[in-house]
Amino acid sequence: MGKYSEVFVGIDTAKKKNALAIANAGRDGETRYLGEIDTAPATVERVIKKLASKYEKVRVCYEAGPRGHGLNRQIITLVLALSSTIN
Repeated sequence: MGKYSEVFVGIDTAKKKNALAIANAGRDGETRYLGEIDTAPATVERVIKKLASKYEKVRVCYEAGPRGHGLNRQIITLVLALSSTIN
């Protein structure tokens, strides 16, 4: 299976779990709630890398606030580590 072009990832941050949803690009793109994931950096990294392997561009947004700042730093670090484009 080839890569899709672009996906938008929304993350609602919390202390123990992050809620995760994705939307395919385009006006008719499908939107899916993927569920909750652990807030551990290894879990977040695994999910982002998995999405980056399926899509050419992964655009990430998250809830701003005290929990979002650490997630922001982690996503920026992943951007530098991965060859895919993650915004």
